[in-house]
Amino acid sequence: MPQLRLALNQIDSTVGDLSGNTESIVHWTRHSAEQGAHLVAFPEMALTGYPVEDLALRSSFVEASRAALHALAARLDDEGFGELPVVVGYLDRGERAERFGQPAGAPQNAGAVLHRGRVALTFAKHHLPNYGVFDEFRYFVPGETLPVVRVHGIDVALAICEDLWQDGGRVPAARTAGAGLLLSINASPYEREKDDTRLDLVRKRAQEAGCTTAYLAMIGGQDELVFDGDSIIVGRDGEVIARAPQFAEGCVLVDLDLPTADPDSVPEGVVDDGLRIDHLTLSADPLPAYESEPELAGGEAERLGDDEEIYTALVVGLRAYVAKNGFRSVLIGLSGGIDSALVAAIACDAVGAQNVYGVAMPSRYSSEHSVADATELARRTGLHFRTVPIAPMFDAYMGSLRLSGLAEENLQSRLRGTMLMAISNQEGHIVLAPGNKSELACGYSTLYGDSVGAYGPIKDVYKTSIFHLAKWRNRAAEERGQTPPIPENSITKPPSAELRPGQVDTDSLPDYDVLDQILELYVDRDRGREEIVAAGFDNELVTRVLRLVDTAEYKRRQYPPGTKISAKGFGKDRRLPITNRWREHA
Repeated sequence: MPQLRLALNQIDSTVGDLSGNTESIVHWTRHSAEQGAHLVAFPEMALTGYPVEDLALRSSFVEASRAALHALAARLDDEGFGELPVVVGYLDRGERAERFGQPAGAPQNAGAVLHRGRVALTFAKHHLPNYGVFDEFRYFVPGETLPVVRVHGIDVALAICEDLWQDGGRVPAARTAGAGLLLSINASPYEREKDDTRLDLVRKRAQEAGCTTAYLAMIGGQDELVFDGDSIIVGRDGEVIARAPQFAEGCVLVDLDLPTADPDSVPEGVVDDGLRIDHLTLSADPLPAYESEPELAGGEAERLGDDEEIYTALVVGLRAYVAKNGFRSVLIGLSGGIDSALVAAIACDAVGAQNVYGVAMPSRYSSEHSVADATELARRTGLHFRTVPIAPMFDAYMGSLRLSGLAEENLQSRLRGTMLMAISNQEGHIVLAPGNKSELACGYSTLYGDSVGAYGPIKDVYKTSIFHLAKWRNRAAEERGQTPPIPENSITKPPSAELRPGQVDTDSLPDYDVLDQILELYVDRDRGREEIVAAGFDNELVTRVLRLVDTAEYKRRQYPPGTKISAKGFGKDRRLPITNRWREHA
């Protein structure tokens, strides 16, 4: 069989940064060429960043993407890479007439093959996802071709992300067309345990397509989404040939043994799912067969453990949000509790302790260990730290308003929020909100108080997972011979907002071990009350928890964005009306 050295470049693109993304593509093409690649690929919408959301509906942005693509093709040729085929994702528009119910301008989530200074072939995603965080029916019209490119005598079928996740379409069409390689470019967001699902998917599709299948993924972060890379190449029998590292930018280079296409046969006509084959021959003659074992035979990068994987996703998500939005430093209110301690550890790992600023803001109800634990956290991590008591401000408000009960408790939180925003405005840091998914689900947060912030790093992490991640981070530090960042007392003491004497979270919420199980069934899996009770949970407790979740929707709408790690995070994943009288409970 002839050889084909494939270069999969899992890079981090920024939405709208056409020039910066172009530079990254040129850089990694150069690297691939220096390594002797025969075919180079970049992720879905690598040129524009992903997801572009309503930018897809702006004709000016679509035209800018198209112009940038042609400029990229010319530049690659000018720099001596014209003979090297490069597959890159971008934003295009179709030529079809406008149809009612489809986006104006017919924008397309597209890919192109660049060769000899020109755009040699274009294609658009055929299957458009419309679930979870994806709204691609809103933004794009589908592609109707199966693109097949003959490179050094090998027919390579091309696909984009959802084309593999959905049955039918380009996968069986690749088999019908006799492709030797199916190459899919993707921008598949991270979720817990998705790496296993992804591997099973690629194996299945390779067997269905009857050819080696390469799944190239993006890395980095965009707003709430994190991309974990994890690019995969499997043989036609489903055996893994190569698997890239998670959360790491880089190039996967593999020498592949692939079948030679019949030089006298060019696939044509309509194949599966109404797709029309669009075949392009770039180089018909096969390369010489290997004289010995392939130099680059692949291999699998070491996989991350579950806690390390989630923690890394949180770090990458925060780092991307800070850097891509032009910020330099972050500010955290440090209570001495587990949530703010974990957020601080994530922030130090994401942007460096020298760019993390912590403030303890004790009130009359704050325990001595709260300030002590916050101080110890600062000592362990090296972040900047100060203490600013809120008692004088609290007393002034109370003297004027004479508040009591919940209003008095929430005043303390709001004073802290005001303090953080004042420091943010004065010093230029962005504030990080420390709320977790359990609290947000139940409305156990104060609007304009502990919900203040530009980003919520642990917004999609349940409280029980907060403890797991904190323990893992300390254990990882010990294994590296480093100081564990989170004080043990922050992990072991009962969680408390400390807004009244002796307060603990279980005064208002069920035990987190039980609460989080109920929340996962209701929030993440959309199970109804009867189903949850049937799963073994107390009827009255379930009713109470569901009532808390249902009545807190208005609060969640006002919470800042945060890194998504679950299949259904609060935000684009879960969209419920605020004004809503339907209840699962009585």
